[in-house]
Amino acid sequence: MKVALVHDWLVNYGGAEDVVSAILEIYPDADIYTLVHDKKKMKGRFEKNKIFTSRLQKIPFATRLYTKFLKFMPAAFEAFDFSAYDLVICSSSSCAKGVITPPSTAQVAYVHTPMRYAWDLFFDYQKRSGALTRFFMDRWMPQIRLWDYVSAQRIDAVTANSKYIARRIKKFWNRDALVIYPPVNVGYFNPTNDAAREDFYVFFSRLVPYKRADIAIDACAALGKKLVVIGGGSEAKKLQERAKGKAGISFTGRISDEKVREYLQKCKALIFCAEEDFGIIPVQAQACGTPVIAFGKGGATESVLDKKTGVFFPEQTAASCAEAIKEFEKLEAAGNFDAKKIVAHANFFEKERFKKEFKAVCEKTLAAVRG
Repeated sequence: MKVALVHDWLVNYGGAEDVVSAILEIYPDADIYTLVHDKKKMKGRFEKNKIFTSRLQKIPFATRLYTKFLKFMPAAFEAFDFSAYDLVICSSSSCAKGVITPPSTAQVAYVHTPMRYAWDLFFDYQKRSGALTRFFMDRWMPQIRLWDYVSAQRIDAVTANSKYIARRIKKFWNRDALVIYPPVNVGYFNPTNDAAREDFYVFFSRLVPYKRADIAIDACAALGKKLVVIGGGSEAKKLQERAKGKAGISFTGRISDEKVREYLQKCKALIFCAEEDFGIIPVQAQACGTPVIAFGKGGATESVLDKKTGVFFPEQTAASCAEAIKEFEKLEAAGNFDAKKIVAHANFFEKERFKKEFKAVCEKTLAAVRG
């Protein structure tokens, strides 16, 4: 059986690429198709597989400017020829799911999210964009939305990484999606043998606007709590400036997985402020036996159990987060959070469960297409 795996772009390795890696463990000989491929940043990743890139790869600095190519992405993905394949799997948060496959070829999409910038976050992106970008967004986005909806109707089987995303798929594409939670390396993130916790909290994420690190910083500063901010990104300097003069707030920048694990094993709790599609980081923290203080919307509500493996705050504000920290400390003092039970909950999201569920969908879809 010949299998192709389509992914939006290969320019950095993150949670979406973990999904690609897990799918390749099911179908190790699959060919990979993608918009652009940065060989330097992806060195050592997927090198055993044939990788085919779109015609946009030939544009100078394409691997840096690819996000500017949205207008041209649909045509780039539709130009790939899959007539020689039995199964096409799409890992998509943008346009990858919009490829064209023959009726005799099964197409399964694993959807991380429908395009945020085309649908519910359109106005947020518009407000944060310059005048020229806003001009083209207003002119092009209706056409992009139409293509996004139409191309979604061609998929034989749609899967989503959370119930939250399944609701968005139903809203924007009017398609029902089976929820298959993404794979998390819970074997790597594990509790330390030293059970002692230290008196600090952790915020771990890319430092970009929608992750809302500012909420964790302001909440901990208001309560006089120590916070370690792990990660790098476009907001790093702004956040460091915000934290100036606030005792107990420290930044590590980008650090190794080993160091991240050490912080997660030692901290009192992870603070997670984003409205995420799923959110792998809260699961990684729980795999270390660490509770999570999370914004109570989006994928975190499916990976964190309120008052058992963490605490939710209802508003995406520092004041709401601060109240949740107070509540967490009361529950912690009362012995509500059992590290072994937290780890057991995180283990549900391990990779073998994902592989079993996703392979079953692919086999069922293949059988249906073959009649």
